[in-house]
Amino acid sequence: MKNGTCWLDQDGKRIQAHGGCILFHKGIFYWYGEDKGTKTRDGRVDFLGFSCYSSRNLLEWKNEGRILSAVSKPGHELGPDRVGERPSVLWNPKTERFVLWFHLDSADYSYARLGVADSDSPTGPFRYLGSVRPGGMRESRDMTVFADEGGLAYLISSSDGNSTLLISELDHSYTGFTGREKSILCGQYREAPAVIKEGGRYYLLTSGCTGWDPNPMLCAEAESIWGRWRLTDNPCRGEGRRKTFGGQAACTFSQGGKWYVLLDHWNPDDLSDSGYSILPVNAGADGIDISWQDNFGGIDRQWNKKNG
Repeated sequence: MKNGTCWLDQDGKRIQAHGGCILFHKGIFYWYGEDKGTKTRDGRVDFLGFSCYSSRNLLEWKNEGRILSAVSKPGHELGPDRVGERPSVLWNPKTERFVLWFHLDSADYSYARLGVADSDSPTGPFRYLGSVRPGGMRESRDMTVFADEGGLAYLISSSDGNSTLLISELDHSYTGFTGREKSILCGQYREAPAVIKEGGRYYLLTSGCTGWDPNPMLCAEAESIWGRWRLTDNPCRGEGRRKTFGGQAACTFSQGGKWYVLLDHWNPDDLSDSGYSILPVNAGADGIDISWQDNFGGIDRQWNKKNG
């Protein structure tokens, strides 16, 4: 697949999975994202819902339909006039359920809440459980979720007018919070968070708050999720690094001992025509780096045979 372009599903239609995540479960990759397959007006589209695609090799994607759809009932939180972004799905091995978190907002971005839903199937349908704000009343916009070792999981979101990133620990069901939280990168105005854990260290990739315009990715590092986060430098290397190769990180995922980052290449004039890239992340003792590749060739074939 050619990076930086629109990708097609098995039916030859543009993949509508923007701002999403990739989850691997029982030999299958599931790609969740924003369905923006309608007309763009003033840089936004009506909320349609969140889509799901499945693949065994990250190259051939089957459209599994929407896992959560907009609700036409007037005043509903999931109405077409609302904003639904950054869908992130976790598998909870304790409850054996899939949990979806997403940024839920009003058209003017003043609602700033988190929506949550769950399902017993990776392809849904997901049951909407409602919306919350972490810490009771903390704003929450761009976000991601991260499953750590020992069954622990966290939600990281832009808060306090996007000036701060807030780490919130999820409870045993992954559908609520324990109340433990930590504000990091205060005053840095970062969004589009994505987490990598390698060699016992945490790496947090973020974007600046420049709307649809690409900007330099920055990385923060910590030895503990609750420890001191140190903002380092742009992990991108080579031509295009100062604009994150024209994209913005949607998520990271690990497979076959390698880390990857999924980028969105936003087209604000026609959001349904926004492209994607998947780039390998090199993680070592000196940190991480990301280089541009013109094409993404899927996962290693030997790994694919081994894992079915």
